[in-house]
Amino acid sequence: MKPFALYRMPGEALATRITAAKATVVSSCAELNGRSGFVIAPFSPTPHEPILLIEPEEVSKFVPDADGGEPFAFVDVESSSSRAAYASTFPAFHKTLTNNTFRKVVLARQKTVECGGEVDAIRLFNRACKLYPLQMIVLVCAEECGTWLMATPEILLQGHGDLWRTMALAGTMKACDEQQGWSVKNIREQRLVSTYISKCLASHAHDIDLRGPMTAHAGALVHLKSEFTFKLNDASKVGNLIDELYPTPAVCGIPKDATREFICAHEPAPRHYYSGFMGPLNMGGNSDLYVSLRCMKIDGNRCTLFAGGGLISDSIEQQEWEETEAKMGTMLRCLNTEY
Repeated sequence: MKPFALYRMPGEALATRITAAKATVVSSCAELNGRSGFVIAPFSPTPHEPILLIEPEEVSKFVPDADGGEPFAFVDVESSSSRAAYASTFPAFHKTLTNNTFRKVVLARQKTVECGGEVDAIRLFNRACKLYPLQMIVLVCAEECGTWLMATPEILLQGHGDLWRTMALAGTMKACDEQQGWSVKNIREQRLVSTYISKCLASHAHDIDLRGPMTAHAGALVHLKSEFTFKLNDASKVGNLIDELYPTPAVCGIPKDATREFICAHEPAPRHYYSGFMGPLNMGGNSDLYVSLRCMKIDGNRCTLFAGGGLISDSIEQQEWEETEAKMGTMLRCLNTEY
């Protein structure tokens, strides 16, 4: 099968399909300068999990099937030790905060579910479009990365004309708990991410405008969001800014390089393409790159879901576990809306 990417921008009725003969391996974000196509980047690129660029040979628009088909029946095949694994990993991550090694670090986990038959990824894409009209929906399939579906609320970098945009999205609670207000922990976490992004932009952009933080809805969850709009000093070097922003502290930590190295060494399972980024780059003069959140990998009759939570020194293990469970609900509802 030729590599392809389907995506539906937030709030739009039409989806786009991009197809190519092959996916091009890109050695770094800086190599994206002057390129165009659909980008898929892992959390931490390696020769086995590289940054990929689908340079379009065919581009078409279509209306996602509003019905979405019948729900998928599934069972959780995750081992019973998963909860214990998270609990045993949490202290090592938390210690890096209480001893001031890091200011923030993100701990992620996986959940695997098994369906009764082979999963129809296109049908799942349609269901995600119906369920989450205000989120970026992406389905990407390539031999080098596998098949991934995401319904993400977080922009990594967006550029239309000479106006660019990014956001700091951190802090999470269920929408039904919104009336309780934001905790000190969530406010602190969001401020750390916002401050980091401000520093990144200072050396790459001008006319920077910051709005927020504000509450942003994403399905059954709400987040704290700050929005940045700006103009690039040199739009031909957008890959350099991507390299500095990715992965953001919202999915990695502060400082970025040290926390990414720690995560890769100590998380119970690799993240693969979760918490990297995906999206069209310089397609018709527009770029819409989103952080790969609320996502799952589809492999035959199995779906592996990914979620993480940002830890700071006053994080509580049970609350962080519950946050990852709530985030996984986004993809589980694509399989079966009764979840």
